[in-house]
This record gives sequence, structure tokens and C-alpha cells, in this order.
Amino acid sequence: MLTNIILCGGNGTRLWPISRALMPKQFVKLFQDRSLFQLTVTRNTAFCKTQLIVSNTEQYFLAMDQLEELKKGNNKYLLEPIGRNTAPAIALACFTLPKDEIVLVTPSDHLIKDQKQYQKVIYRAEKLALEDFLVTFGINPTFPETGFGYIEANGEDVKAFHEKPDFIRAEKYLDAGNFYWNSGMFCFKAGTFLKELKTYSPNIYNTCKIAYEQAKKENITRISHEDMLNIPEDSIDYAVMEKSSKVKVVPSNIGWSDLGSFDALYHEFPKDQNGNTVNENHISIDSKNNLIYGTTRKITTIDIDDLIIIDTDDALLISKKGSSQKVKEVVKKIRENTELHNIHLTAHRPWGTYSILEESKQYKIKRIVVKPGKRLSLQKHFHRSEHWIVISGIAKVTRGDKEYTVQANESTYIPIDTVHRLENIGKIPLVMIEAQVGNYVGEDDILRIEDDYKRIENNDK
Repeated sequence: MLTNIILCGGNGTRLWPISRALMPKQFVKLFQDRSLFQLTVTRNTAFCKTQLIVSNTEQYFLAMDQLEELKKGNNKYLLEPIGRNTAPAIALACFTLPKDEIVLVTPSDHLIKDQKQYQKVIYRAEKLALEDFLVTFGINPTFPETGFGYIEANGEDVKAFHEKPDFIRAEKYLDAGNFYWNSGMFCFKAGTFLKELKTYSPNIYNTCKIAYEQAKKENITRISHEDMLNIPEDSIDYAVMEKSSKVKVVPSNIGWSDLGSFDALYHEFPKDQNGNTVNENHISIDSKNNLIYGTTRKITTIDIDDLIIIDTDDALLISKKGSSQKVKEVVKKIRENTELHNIHLTAHRPWGTYSILEESKQYKIKRIVVKPGKRLSLQKHFHRSEHWIVISGIAKVTRGDKEYTVQANESTYIPIDTVHRLENIGKIPLVMIEAQVGNYVGEDDILRIEDDYKRIENNDK
């Protein structure tokens, strides 16, 4: 049985506004109420005994919650304070494992539809890994894609790795028949990879080794920010795969997609008789071949063809099909003056969620849900007071030097500059409405006196 190293990097720009930095696409439930991360874990369960999740601190609790939904135990975590690309991420993960451990390295945000073929290529890769090869998976190309790197092969022998081509070169690769899309998936012994990394990228190897040795290793391996900064940034392809003589490729016709754009997502959603994606909130009049995504409001289209319409609570995207790669340009502009690239109206935190119901410059109203047994940091605010109304559950409130409980249909008041904490001491989720009132109601008006989550995140409310 293998160990599945799952890489959870990504900042959510290509599928904005569905995906945000604090809720990237791998954790959005796009298919049968399952996220791409959950689908990754589920399909690898047949041949992987455990999951080693490599993520940043914000994504740790998202992964943990979604693994709990799947009732998956025996999970390990490695937390990176900043990303340094795939070579360091994989190296740090491999340092946590025995040298002879065979790992299956997979991104967390890919879709694979042919499970039978997938299982066959994994078993072939495992056999090659046992022979001390570094195995990559080459996807059989179905069209001249310019957004992927390519692997040129002779059977299972890799002849060369190629950068993303222009369209004419991509057509030549497709016609040649021995070129594959680079999937970003790998299989090898942890020790074999580290040995090759040490040979071809010694600086990455040495700095990762130091970072791992100095890391906090409790139930979770946490790399320090300073040690992470010292590691050179590089991909596994550049650092090892393009240089090593031990590389093999397994051709893989597995129904793969990296879902790197809304155009790619359109092909994976079920369609109605007019080629529109199926959506119970969509009313179509003479409209064809549209991607329609929205979960709350009615979306009506009249005489509209070949569009992408993405409706979320706080942002609407409309694009021509074929142009959705430009979403990254939209996100760059949004970053200049809003937080819409970063977070949804409903934000997921380690203790639960909060949803912004209404806000202005002088007040903000939230719906807060705290999980049983969880609590927020001990904190105070300098520019706002807070009114809490409990809808269901039992809240334990700390206000100054007093502690008391607030139950359903009861309320309490937190004045400005008062130390306070909220805790769910019941067995069901605590649901409450919070009204913030003051001259400034931004999320950064907060001083944390004591933070249970400080080690794993920096913004807990």
C-alpha cells in the first residue's frame, strides 16, 4: 500500500468567483456534493493506506473537515507557511517517511473519471517505483492544448520534457503520437526521490533537510517561516525530472482534467438537450451551449449562446466561452481595492463559519456558526461594539472578568475595548446573529489576547 502525498497549493484565481484564496477550487463541492479534494482521497483509497496532506495553514482545517466528512482517519499533515513550488513540497513530505516508502504524489484539484484505467496505471507505476524509477503519468492528449507542458516518450522511456507550446507546435505533438500532457502526478520511493534531488538540486535538498529537522513535529509537521524562505523555489520537473536518468512515464488514458478554466469545467458538467449545463435555477429561452453556475438566484437567459455565466452571492462573472483564461486578469484588478479575490460572504474558520448578511461603513451583520466544543480567540475591538443573539445552541460568553451562558432567544452585548470570547459548550452547532456597530467594522479591528489557533492560522474571525 502506498502513501498518497496530496498537494493542496493554489490560490483560487482561475475559477473565480467560485474559487477564492481562502476557499480554492479543490475544496469547492462541484460534483455530487463532493469536492475535488474529497474525490482525490476517495479514488486513491484502494491502493493508499494513508494521506499526507501538504498545505498552507489556511487550507489545513478545510482538509481536516472534509476528511472528517469522508470518515477518513490515519491522516498526516505538513504545513508550509509559504509556498516554494512542488519540488520543496514533495521533498519535505518525503523527509517525513521511511526511505523505502512508495508515494503517489497527486494534486488535490484534478478530476479523473476512468477509475478502472486509473487503477491499472497506478499498479504499473508502483511496479516501476519498486525498481527505483521516478515515475510520471503522461495523459493521452485529445486536442492540441497550449496550456500544458508535454512529455516526449519512447514507450515508457522519457526522451524529453517540453514547455507549453504554441498552437502549431501543439498540433505537431498531437500528430506525432508519442507526446503526452504532463499531469503533475508522480510515483516513486521517498528515498529515491531525495537521492536524485540531492544529486541534481543539492541546494533544495539541503535547505529542505534543515527545514524538516528544525520543524515542529507533533501530530502535524510545521515548517518555520524563516526555514521555508531559505528554500529555493522550483518545480519537481525542473529540479529533478528533466535531469534524472531514472525517469519513466506511464501513458494514462484515464479521463483526466485539471479543471484549469471554466471552459474545461463546462465539458465536465451534465448538459440539457440544448447543450446548457444542467442547473435547476436556470430558465432558458432559445439559449444554447452555455455554462450556467449559480446556487441561489434564478438565472434566466434569452437568445444567448456560448457564454459562461457564474453567479455567486457577491460576484457575477460573464464571459465568452474560449476567453475564460482571462479571469486571472480580472482577479488582478479586483485585488486593487476589494477582498473579493480572497473570501466568500461565507468564510470557513477552524471553529466554524461566519456569513456576512449585510454591511455598511458603520455596521455589519453576521450569521455565526460555532462547532460543538470549539471557541474563538480571546480578543477585543477598538472601534466597534457587538450585539450577539443566540438562535440555537448554548453559548459560553467571556466578557471582561465575567463568564456566563446565553441560550436560544437570549442576547448579550460586548462594548468597545472589552476583552471577550465566544465558546460553544453544547452538543449541537451554536448559531447566532452578530451585529457589529462602530466607526470601523473591518475584519482587522481585532487584538487577540489568547488564540487557540495561532499555530495554524492568522485570521480566526
